[in-house]
Amino acid sequence: MQINLRTLGCRLNEAELETWAQDFQKAGHKITRQHSDADLIVINSCAVTQDAARKSKRLIRRIHRESPKAKLVVSGCYATLNQDEAAELMGVDLVVSNKDKNELVSKSLSELNLDSMPAMSTEPGEVSLFSRGRQRAFVKVQDGCRYRCTFCIVTVARGEEQSRPVQAIIEEINNLSEQGIQEVILTGVHLGGYGSEINSHLTELLQTILAETDIPRIRLGSLEPWDLPQNFFQLFENQRLMPHLHLPLQSGSDAVLRRMARRCKTAEFSSIVQQAREQIPHFNVTTDIIVGFPGETEREWQESFDFIEQIGFGHIHIFTYSSREGTKAATLPNPVPNEVKKQRSQQLHRLAETMKSGFQTRNLGEIFPVLWEGQKEQQEDGLIKVFGYTPNYIRVAALLSPGQSIENQIISARPFAIDENYLLAETI
Repeated sequence: MQINLRTLGCRLNEAELETWAQDFQKAGHKITRQHSDADLIVINSCAVTQDAARKSKRLIRRIHRESPKAKLVVSGCYATLNQDEAAELMGVDLVVSNKDKNELVSKSLSELNLDSMPAMSTEPGEVSLFSRGRQRAFVKVQDGCRYRCTFCIVTVARGEEQSRPVQAIIEEINNLSEQGIQEVILTGVHLGGYGSEINSHLTELLQTILAETDIPRIRLGSLEPWDLPQNFFQLFENQRLMPHLHLPLQSGSDAVLRRMARRCKTAEFSSIVQQAREQIPHFNVTTDIIVGFPGETEREWQESFDFIEQIGFGHIHIFTYSSREGTKAATLPNPVPNEVKKQRSQQLHRLAETMKSGFQTRNLGEIFPVLWEGQKEQQEDGLIKVFGYTPNYIRVAALLSPGQSIENQIISARPFAIDENYLLAETI
């Protein structure tokens, strides 16, 4: 059978897709990028916002409309929170909730009466990841979250915290490395809470990965700032650990942070960022901001805006608040009018672009080892534009002669100019 895997939402969803890809291969099936070629399509859905849930429903409907003969399996947060609704969507053959995700492949094959062919099984890793056009692998190290931020529905959808054993993670990373993967990104719903229930912690996991694997590049997914222990940034003295962290701030107003039930005040956040930048050159801090949280006054918004400008981020994911049924925030008084939310969002987008451009400019002229990816653009002069990422997660592009390929290679480059959302660079 040909299997097509689709996802919306977070990096954790992407990590789960890779695990399923390898498991389908072990059962003798082939991964295809094209859903039009597939006998079975699996969609890992998202519900972090109401809009994400709507996009999940639209994707399910579109995939069935375009591939009506394929069996369709739906999992993820939308399918978990709305299991009956998802099951009733046209074309859906099976819904697998988050708590049963580890059994998705076996459930799909058995409950949909799909024969496996173990005699034709292939080696997992290279085929599944590269066949889906990826050079970097997301590795799921934990699931679930113990905290209850008032705006978050994901903790309801994902359940209690569960950490994978350290040696299982080491084995997966070493397997990926053997298959040619150069970079892994550790992901989880509450990544900083890794090990809380298995007598371990994130620092220990990172130290073990650095000691027991040879993978050239290790990244961390989104980390709550309050999870970072003392001396955490000393780990980045090992240059295999990439100098970039995504630290969700959500608001730069302490009053709003209290209503959100966030556990990090602005002064603490500022201290963390200062530590990172003092210890590691060109360290990149990116973040999430929610605009228009219930009760956000003009004064609180200005406090937030000023703090964000003071910190300076390499990139900001900006979310305009929308009420999410099932969260405490949905019951809070004094909702912000839509027009005000729109104005604040536009104001923050302008600031975010300015800060991103400033960070890019400060990195011009430096030499970085770049992991080059598979995306290519043919230029009018016959040259090929290829793309990659610096260690501190700046997207760069370089021009190659026809027939040249540096895909999945780490080759140094010097950025020399800003072009759209990336830096133009010359390979060294």
